[in-house]
Amino acid sequence: MVNIENPITSLLLHFNRDGYLVLDGLLSPAECDELRLRMGEIVDRMDVPEHCRIQFSTNHDEQLKTQGNADYFITSGDKIRFFFEKGVFDDKGDFTVPKECSLNKIGHALHAYEPLYKTATHSPKIQGIAKKLGLKSPVILQSMYIFKQPGIGGEVTPHQDATFLHTEPLGRVMGVWIALEDATLDNGCLWFIPGSHNNGITRRMVRTPEGTYPLTDFVGREATYDDKLFIPAPVKKGGVVLIEGEVVHKSEQNASEKSRHVYTFHIMESQETKWNPENW
Repeated sequence: MVNIENPITSLLLHFNRDGYLVLDGLLSPAECDELRLRMGEIVDRMDVPEHCRIQFSTNHDEQLKTQGNADYFITSGDKIRFFFEKGVFDDKGDFTVPKECSLNKIGHALHAYEPLYKTATHSPKIQGIAKKLGLKSPVILQSMYIFKQPGIGGEVTPHQDATFLHTEPLGRVMGVWIALEDATLDNGCLWFIPGSHNNGITRRMVRTPEGTYPLTDFVGREATYDDKLFIPAPVKKGGVVLIEGEVVHKSEQNASEKSRHVYTFHIMESQETKWNPENW
């Protein structure tokens, strides 16, 4: 883990070499608790129509079958919407668990419509990190609150963020993954293949032509990766993981009794960058 106050050269060295960087001390415990409390209020008022109760997955085929087919997902880029874990609804669409324990994530525009999350996203510390990493004209693409529920928090299979957020040239997207609770080996911390951001991407999620079904498709397939190559990246509450858009990463299922709440968003360097119009 690298301290957030380290010199620019140290941050760049680690990030450019590995494709990710773990920093401690981005937020205070009180700031983390405030973000969690506000999310609890949002969930408490959650009212999701039955036809929108879809499950979130990173599995290739399940993506096409669920969010890839769902207008609810495709049109969530400028809204706050709810995505659920597997098995939390019965065949009538009713919750089988308390609703606060049902969610996989909420996205994708918390940074735009929730003042507390907007403040965290545009904080001086985030701006300072962006400058240290050489960003000249950064913009926020999307934001999410990820729950990783105790006992049922689903696996996130190996993937690259540039699959879903494609730019020309590549290498212009960075994920900012803020731990609002300790992220450990037991509750589903991130795992990375260091240096894998140097190998390009193997698939892209693209919009299909208007009027066709499903609403998205994939060009290419995710590569098969050797599990031995993955390195865990545990992080303490208030720390942050910076994720280069092409680095391969995953997280395991949370089989523990502790949740792993995270606020995450993606930044794009917009200077001399083309945002692909086929992105979802």
